[in-house]
Amino acid sequence: MNRRSFLASASATVIAHSSLRAYASGSALKPMAVGLLIKPFGAPEERIKRVHDMGFSNCFFSLDDYLGRFTPDLAPKYRDLLEKYKVVATEVEVVGPQPLVWDFLRGPSTIGLVPRETRAARIDALRQASDFAHQLGIGQVQTHCGFIPEDPADRKYPETVEAIRTVAQHCQGNGQSFLMETGQETPTTMARMLRDVGMPNLGVGLDTANLVLYGKANPVDAVDILGPHIRAVHAKDGLWPTDPSKLGEEVLIGRGIVDFKKVLTKLHAAGYTGAITIERETSGPQQVEDVRNEKIYLENILRDVLAR
Repeated sequence: MNRRSFLASASATVIAHSSLRAYASGSALKPMAVGLLIKPFGAPEERIKRVHDMGFSNCFFSLDDYLGRFTPDLAPKYRDLLEKYKVVATEVEVVGPQPLVWDFLRGPSTIGLVPRETRAARIDALRQASDFAHQLGIGQVQTHCGFIPEDPADRKYPETVEAIRTVAQHCQGNGQSFLMETGQETPTTMARMLRDVGMPNLGVGLDTANLVLYGKANPVDAVDILGPHIRAVHAKDGLWPTDPSKLGEEVLIGRGIVDFKKVLTKLHAAGYTGAITIERETSGPQQVEDVRNEKIYLENILRDVLAR
């Protein structure tokens, strides 16, 4: 396919799915609306209702627990619940199947699309998630692509380029963006991957804490490198790793080193209008309390940022 044919095909895809993209990209939301990441499996109404009851207009679905369970009746059920509680689902994400070890020792061989042993299964899982999201009118699919080699001469690098392109092409067929979540790679390595995959629907999901937890970059500086490609944001805070075997510690927003005022100001200046999704990696009553406090913290900053 030559460049002109490719661009015509891409334009046709965008036009054909414009209504889905508009819904899922959050065009129905206020700019930089604060949302919440949830795992709806098992109790979808309870969890979507909680999003509404806590005052959020939008949510992000983590779907790993659903792998292999996307039955025909599932999408209508979720559409009805989102409509019932007036919540917009902005994205879906899967990172599995297992094994997944979130550290520096086994992480490189178990996370994302880089490891050969799980690559095919994860491509299949992302296709499933994309198809399910398409039924819900959700236009963004996200994952961790893994410890992408910083050396483009590494034999796994071109394999990963092709794997990411394969998923991006499937998402493009569903009128969706495919987003690489920041974390295991430097922003420069991610920028190189964006260039080398060369798909117009490939973008970045900026996780503000992951860059810190993996010791890869300050998120303020990452926006300078990746800004035009950022299409989603996970608001999360953390501390640098001090043990070379373990990731840094995720903490309550405002208690880590992420300067949210600077990050959100730079995103706003770059034209970002999507959701700011809280991801608090705790559970139970403390998670609910933390999320309430984080929502207030972020909205106070955004009130000032958006007034500029």
